[in-house]
Amino acid sequence: MRVLFVCTGNICRSPTAEGIFRALVAQADLTDQISSDSAGMISYHVGDAPDPRSARYAAEQGFPIDDLRARQVNRADFEAFDLLLAMDRGHYDGLCDLAPAGAAGRVHMFLAHDATHRDGDVPDPYYGGPEGFAATYALIERGCRQWLAWIQQRQT
Repeated sequence: MRVLFVCTGNICRSPTAEGIFRALVAQADLTDQISSDSAGMISYHVGDAPDPRSARYAAEQGFPIDDLRARQVNRADFEAFDLLLAMDRGHYDGLCDLAPAGAAGRVHMFLAHDATHRDGDVPDPYYGGPEGFAATYALIERGCRQWLAWIQQRQT
């Protein structure tokens, strides 16, 4: 199973999700069965490290992400990944528009399995203060755990 996390610039939400998810996959001893990556809808941050505030908060929680670099999502990702998880409705719509014929079914809202935020957006903390990064992180960690459980259920 190959999972791609997608946000706007690939410097806050999606690299945080990638870092948390890869650590959870490793903790579950599933790295030979599940892989992940992250990408952004825009090219502005391509090659950049995650936002220092995201990287700092993730590292403080035990999920370092400073090794990641931003990239832009592309049509080839629909061949390379089984799941493309959008952090908000705009990303979801953009991915569906970009998807080749028959591939839009691989696109899902990141919070699709969260009963309290089902199909809701993960807020972008970029323009806010530290409390926004903490709140966004909590949603992302919960969502990653839910997606991993969902994948594990389908693999048994």
